[in-house]
Amino acid sequence: MLNLGDFYRGKKVLVTGADGFIGSHLTEKLIGYGALVSVYIHTPDFKNLSYLSDKIENKIIGDISDKKSIKLVYRNNSSFIFHLAEKKINVNDSVENILLTNQTNLTSTLNVLEGARRLKRGNLDRVVFLSSCAVYGSNDIPIKESDNFNPANLYGAGKVKSELSCLSYFENYGLPLSIVRPFNVYGPKQNNDTVSSFIKSALENKDIILFDGGRHTRDFIYIDDLIDALLILCYNNKSIGESFNIGTSKDISIKGLAEKIKKYTNSNSNIILEAQRQVKNVRSCCDLSKTKNTLNWHPKISIDGGLKKTIKWIKSTM
Repeated sequence: MLNLGDFYRGKKVLVTGADGFIGSHLTEKLIGYGALVSVYIHTPDFKNLSYLSDKIENKIIGDISDKKSIKLVYRNNSSFIFHLAEKKINVNDSVENILLTNQTNLTSTLNVLEGARRLKRGNLDRVVFLSSCAVYGSNDIPIKESDNFNPANLYGAGKVKSELSCLSYFENYGLPLSIVRPFNVYGPKQNNDTVSSFIKSALENKDIILFDGGRHTRDFIYIDDLIDALLILCYNNKSIGESFNIGTSKDISIKGLAEKIKKYTNSNSNIILEAQRQVKNVRSCCDLSKTKNTLNWHPKISIDGGLKKTIKWIKSTM
């Protein structure tokens, strides 16, 4: 029977982007399992990890896109590396800034891969790269890992480049690597995403504005389910050299999402259907067949349950 506590206890793990939304949840879970966790973060603020600061083995602070990070990664000598760090792309930025951000993210990934390659042979068990469903774009049917890349924006295109770099290191150097493509992740500690923005508006009885009439659909996966999938991934050697969708295989329209949030917050907000701005990705839903069959993993938290948990957390912070 799978026991992740036994598996990770005493293991050396490096998490890049550890103070972010996903990274902080992963770090917390690993420390809870008794892993010896090092974190690579951009600033020493510890916005999401302050309560765990004294339990972190090693704090690496700096710009992971700097060439110095290669040495810092391999000197850390971890058995497992979860590469979650990325610079977020603001769609309102200039094209020049978006291109620079994509280049920074690609460089960061290459630095981590090169640092991992230089680790002593036999010490490294796995590198996990957190990609995104944005590599696929829109599809009328649930998306499989074997489907062609078709990113609708530069963020997705950047993830494609990083994935190809990962696969190159796997093919050429035998780097034990796995790629994860989460769909729309939500939950406590996340800010300015669709779910948290809608919840905050609902709690304040403000209008919830939906672009393109809210008809487009998304596959929302609760953060706890994603973290479990990431941890199970490293336990299973069949996942080396492979890519995996992480979602629920059930999509919901953005209008339907807003209606659920309004219901669970007992809000008087008005849902405004804005038809002027078109959404390119009309449907996004994952096919979980490969993930279920290979990892024996499936999501446990429904959209209703996840929204209630997230609403409770956001209420506690307001």
